Order: sequence, then structure tokens, then C-alpha cells
Amino acid sequence: MVTMSASAEAKSRRERRSVVAELEGALLRDAATFPYFMLVAFEASGLPRFAALLALWPLLWALERALGRGDLALRAAAFVATAGVPRAEVEAVARAVLPKFMADDVDPAAWAAFGSCGGRRVVVTRMPRVMVERFAREHLGAHEVVGCDLEYSRLRRSTGFVRGGGGGDAERVRALFADGDRPDVGIARSESATRSFLPFCKKQLRPPFCEDDGDDVAAAGEQHKCPPFRPVIFHDGRLVCRPTPLMSLVILLWLPLGALVAFVRIAVGISVPIQIIPRIAPYFGGAVVVHGAPPPAAASGPASGVLFVCTHRTLMDPVVLATVLGRRVAAVTYSISRLSEVLSPIPTVRLTRDRGVDAAQMRAELSRGDVAVCPEGTTCREPFLLRFSALFAELSDRIVPVAMNYRVGLFHPTTARGWKAMDPIFFFMNPRPVYEVTFLNQLPAEETCAAGKSAVDVANYVQRILAAKLGFECTTFTRKDKYRVLAGNDGIVNVKPPAAADPAPWQRRLKEVLGFLLH
Repeated sequence: MVTMSASAEAKSRRERRSVVAELEGALLRDAATFPYFMLVAFEASGLPRFAALLALWPLLWALERALGRGDLALRAAAFVATAGVPRAEVEAVARAVLPKFMADDVDPAAWAAFGSCGGRRVVVTRMPRVMVERFAREHLGAHEVVGCDLEYSRLRRSTGFVRGGGGGDAERVRALFADGDRPDVGIARSESATRSFLPFCKKQLRPPFCEDDGDDVAAAGEQHKCPPFRPVIFHDGRLVCRPTPLMSLVILLWLPLGALVAFVRIAVGISVPIQIIPRIAPYFGGAVVVHGAPPPAAASGPASGVLFVCTHRTLMDPVVLATVLGRRVAAVTYSISRLSEVLSPIPTVRLTRDRGVDAAQMRAELSRGDVAVCPEGTTCREPFLLRFSALFAELSDRIVPVAMNYRVGLFHPTTARGWKAMDPIFFFMNPRPVYEVTFLNQLPAEETCAAGKSAVDVANYVQRILAAKLGFECTTFTRKDKYRVLAGNDGIVNVKPPAAADPAPWQRRLKEVLGFLLH
């Protein structure tokens, strides 16, 4: 009885413990802030600023390492990366791009120590707070973030200057504990943090926790006392790799060649018969890996088409499926660009989000042949499957699940905030894009609506077997959830374009001249 009481008391103490942790070099393994400023420069502004910041890196390195002026190097990087950038763009990158790269760099031991404390949790960062706050609050469970702040003009654009930070962090940490109760645990690695807020903490931990730091380290090391780290499911941005100075140089040198390679690959893909693309893909640096046996083409007749239900990884899913099958497959789409429709070697069916109209369109396509549908409604980069829309289960009993996946090295071929017309171009700009297509067996009749099952049950069953095949996790997230996180909207596309305005006189004249020249 006494043992149980002591255990409960110890647990209660852990739940009340407060913690202050340094982000760079402690919670994150890498102490460098340069890659995060490179991400802001590339995603919020573009290639010229990305190149300019990379050109400045030797000077930043000299300021930090040779002269010991890390604060000045950080302010210079912040200025080059953000000066003149709209505030909304900086916040969008911090919300949609940076958390993924930070999550990949989290030190598990540091997170165990930080996450085991159930009281007030404070993260101290050298970067501007706007770049860190989303990740710290949503994924680390921090209550407060201490760091410098970007300054903005009256036009809501970043001036590039920062205020606060540096030696003022200790005072801000003390202000958060103004009631006289010092933080129970402090986690830091850098000398500046050790001199600033760490002496203020009752217990001081320094990664990698290899020294005997008492009961706090032992408790932090017990995984069941630490809540699981919340993974990043949705993220945006084009860069796959962390843009270290070396990787950034590789990206810059590859871009011109990658654009040429993408042009050649797309031109060849449009001009040759679709059946031979998998055979010639290795000669152009790509690969299509097929598992399972695709179903044969059905005989002509009413409702003779096969409904292929695919996981949605990129815009290329239906195109790759058609190349593997070697026959016509209509792709059901929602928000692809007009350019992608023009470049597509297969027919596309644009949905309207009107259930009755969409069902009629898909039934008409099934009567003409095979149809590929991605019931998630949007792509997901991580090993998770979004909730499946149940509409497909009502349309056909000839359902073949197809597990699609891909591997790229430099550029993501999907975006929520960017220009979707560039998706296929970025896919083909990768040095070696690889697609994996796995055909599962056609659903047995007892697992379809023909056996009396509801469309929702059929959709959930297909989601489960596809997730099991890929080793993914099923979720109940939807397209709306993704776009709220990444773009701040519901992801709804206006399917009824506004009426065209009357052309200007010069437009009418240009049309007349072009008509005369062409005829």
C-alpha cells in the first residue's frame, strides 16, 4: 500500500514538473539554423533568394565559427531570407514546411526528457519565434516559445530585422516563472544557453543524457511515462532533403539539367505509345516496379469496365496505372490544372463535388471502359491513408484495389499552396523517380455492396487492406483537414467558372489578325 502511494506521488510530481529546453542542438540533434532559413528563402520567395543566401554562407560560417558572432550571423541570415517577404508567406512556410524538417531531426532522448514533464513546458530558440511556434506548440506540446521576433512594415512585409533574442532569453524565461517557482528541469547543449537560463533551473540535463543526472533522467528514459511524439502527417514545400549548404549547392547545380531532363521525359511520354513507357523508363533514369497481376481487359458490353481504387500519392497515379495496364483508363480528377489535363496521355473526368452528377459521370465512363479513382480526394506524402470517400463503392462491384507509392530524391511532386501545374514537371526533374504499383485481388462479391454491405463499410475495408499492403496507417483525416493545415482554407475549388468578360478592343483585334494568318 505504501509502495503504491509512493508510486502515485512520484507520478504526480512528474506531471507537475516544469521544463525549459533549448531547441537547436538539444531537442533537435543539429544546432544549425541555416537550413531553416534556406527553406524560408526557397519556399516563400524563390530561387534567386535561395541562391543569394547560399552565396552568403561562407561569411555566415566565418562570423559564427571564427569570430564567435553567432548572433550576428543569424541576424544576417534572417535578413537575407525574409526581407520584403509578405508576413503571410513567412507564416505559411512556418506552418506547412518547417515542422516536417524539425520533426525529422528530433532527438528521441531529449524528447523523452521534455515530454515526460507534465507542467509548464517552455522552448527557447535562436530563430525567430514565427518559424518555430507552430512546431513547438503542435508537436512538442510547448506552452511558451522564447526567442526573437521578426519585424514587419505597415504593408505587412518583413523588414528582415529581428528584435529580442540573445542575452534577453534568460530574463524572459525568468519572467514566465515570476511567481518564484523555478523550472524543475532545464535541457540545453550550447554554451550560450548554459550561461543564460540553465543555471535558473533546479535540474540541468545536457544531451545525450549519458551522465548520471539523478531520477529525472531515469524517469525521462522510461518511454511509457512520455507521451508519443505527434507525427507530421501533412506538410508542403518542394524540397525533399534538408537544405544544408552542400545539399543546397547540389540542388542549384541540378536544376538546369533537371529541367532539361524533365522536358525530354515528358516529350517522350507524350509522343510514344503508352504501352512501351515502362520498358523505356530505365533508359531515361526512371523505373516502374509492378507487383501482383493486373486484371485483363474486360469484354465490351454495358458496365464492363473495371474500377481501380488507388491510393493517392501524386498526380501521376492514374497515368502510371494506365502505362502498366497498357490500355485506356479514364482518371477521375478534381483540382488538377488545365496544363496537367493537356499533358495527360489518358482521358480525365473532372468532378463537380455534386454527388449525383459525379456518380452519373463515373457510371458513363465505366460503361466505356476502365476507370481509376483515388477516393482519398487529395495526396498525402507520409505513410498514412486519408479517409476514403464511399461514392466509388456504389458504382461498381468490379473493384480492384491498387497500392500506389513512389520514391524521389530532390523534389516533391505535390503541393497544396504552390502551382499545381508544376507537379508533373517536378516529378520528372528528380534524378531517378521510381513508382511502385501493387495490384491486389478484385474484391470478392461478399465484400461489395451487391452482398448488402454499406458503401461506407466497403470503402473502409478497401482502405484497411491497402494500408496493410503498404505498411501505412489508416486515418479519418480528409481533404478539408489537409488544406486547413497547409493552406488555411477548405481546399474547395470553384467548379463553375465565372462568366467571361467582354474582350478588350486590342484582344478582338489580335484575334482577328491571328484568324487571318491561320486561314
